[in-house]
Amino acid sequence: MIKSLVDITYRQARRVVILVTGGTVLLVGIALLFLPGPAIVVIPAGLAILGMEFAWARRFLSRVRQHISEQHRRLRLRNQS
Repeated sequence: MIKSLVDITYRQARRVVILVTGGTVLLVGIALLFLPGPAIVVIPAGLAILGMEFAWARRFLSRVRQHISEQHRRLRLRNQS
């Protein structure tokens, strides 16, 4: 009984810590879109932290990665011409 309660509490605490940490990093990244700084690095880092616990963040990060690699491919093709 106590072990299951401890397990539930640990999981909930871990989820809250990941939410707060990832959310903070993501919000800082969004702020860096308007302030000088590496927003293009910080936003995916925040999504990766959130993706440790939340499926929606993993899916969004996957879409961001696809978009970045597609843009990189287009840029490479344009520079080869």
